[in-house]
Formats: sequence, structure tokens, C-alpha cells
Amino acid sequence: MPTRRTPTERQKRLGAELRKLRLAAEVSTDYAAGLLGMDRTRISNMESGTRSINPDRVRTLTSNYACSDAAYIEALVAMADGKERGWWEQYRGTLPQGLLDIAELEWHATRLLTIQTVHIPGLLQTEDYARAVFKAGLPPMSRLEIELRVNHRMERQRVVDEEMSRPYVGYVHEAALRMQFGGHKVMQAQLDQLCTLSEREHISVRVISVDCGAFPGAGHALVYAEGAVPQLDTVELDSAHGPEFTHAEAQLAKYRAHLDWMAENALTPEQSRDFIHAIARQL
Repeated sequence: MPTRRTPTERQKRLGAELRKLRLAAEVSTDYAAGLLGMDRTRISNMESGTRSINPDRVRTLTSNYACSDAAYIEALVAMADGKERGWWEQYRGTLPQGLLDIAELEWHATRLLTIQTVHIPGLLQTEDYARAVFKAGLPPMSRLEIELRVNHRMERQRVVDEEMSRPYVGYVHEAALRMQFGGHKVMQAQLDQLCTLSEREHISVRVISVDCGAFPGAGHALVYAEGAVPQLDTVELDSAHGPEFTHAEAQLAKYRAHLDWMAENALTPEQSRDFIHAIARQL
């Protein structure tokens, strides 16, 4: 199979997990290559995500890496089974790779948790609000670029609609509720939708009020995506140059601690809904 020039974040993650297992088992690339009857260079390419690997080869490697966690192995096998083409692929070549990686991460997550300090969470945004957010970006984007991003964001919301019902927890700072992207009418409609969505059983919206004062990770927006098994949890961080993904255990532990703090200090879902309604009435 030919090598990929730009592997997706999911493909890179599968390779990274296989490399981690190989190193833990103290197995060389030469030995791994021998198991699959291929050149050692291909093993390196598989571990970097630049060459695909089929499910049977994942099973061969993991069994010889002395991995006894059946659920973990099956999760890796599922990652290697790339027969199904994701909806986000229709945007390949027209949107940045990072946006497609976010959509793929959300699609395969078992639960999503987010902390947002400036914007309403993307999966809960209205079209007009999302459009206003993209229009505010620099350098300015063309109308086509903006509409592509809006459409992509609206399609991402399929993971929290009634059909998929992905469990979702959104921690939103009060400042994000008061920033009027698109003007007061757009913001009022956005806050109304936020309250409506928060009434769904699988969606929890919790407000971090300014009365909380300082809080961990202030200024950083993040998504914590729980994988099919805990070993495959991933954090996505927003940055000015695009999304950043991390799955190092030390980083995951840090952001889990951030989320624990939010769970302890944010308003309850009921209090948050009343709080959002109150802000909407002031607009």
C-alpha cells in the first residue's frame, strides 16, 4: 500500500498506540516486520500513521506484543477498519485537515466534555452565531470559506442530535454567554437554543459564573473525548493556528483534573438554565 502524505489524527493515533505496545514489550521493528513479512521501514511508517494497517495485522502485532486487554485490542482493530467513509471526507481539500480531525474525533468518541470560556460550544451553536464567529476571524475569509465552515459545524452537531445522542457535558464561562457575536438578536436566539438543548437527557450545560473567580485553564478552550477504552481518550485544544491533539497520560490527567474542578464548582444544570434565561432576558 502507498504511504500517506497527510495521515489523519486517528490514523496517527493508531500508529502511536502500536508503537507504545511494541516498546512496552521490548520488541524491535525488525522482529515486528518479520511477524508481518515486510520491511522494517513499513513498520515505522505504520507507527507514524503514514501507511495503513489492516485489522488482521493489528491482531497479529498485539498478540505478539503480549497485550492481554481484549477491549483495548478490539478498539485498535476498529480503528484499523477504515472501510466506512466518514461524512467529513466530503470537505477534504476545501477545509483544513484539523477541522476534519475534530469531526472524526467527535464521531468516534463515547462521551464528550468541553470547557469554553469565550464561545458557546460549537456543537450547540446556531448557524447565525457560528457565522458571526467565523466572520470575526483574521485574516478575513471569503464568503465561501465561511459558509463551508458553518455547514461543517452544523453537520458536526449530528453527534449530539436525538439519533446519536452522544453523552455531552459543556462547561461554559459566563463571559461566553455575554459576548454578543452577531448582535443581541443573534445572541438571544443562541441562548434560547442553548437552554432548549440543555433539556435533552444526554446534554448537560453548566455555567462557570464570574463569582467563581480564578479557575484552572483560564483562557483555554478544550474538548475531552472519551474513547472506546480509557487508553484512547484524547484532548483537543483550540489554538490560533488550529487544533492541537494530545493523549499523553500526564496531559490527560491534568485535563481530567480541570474537568473535576468544573464539576465541583460550576452551577448545576438547573441553575445554569435559569442563569442563561436571565441573561437572555437582559438582551
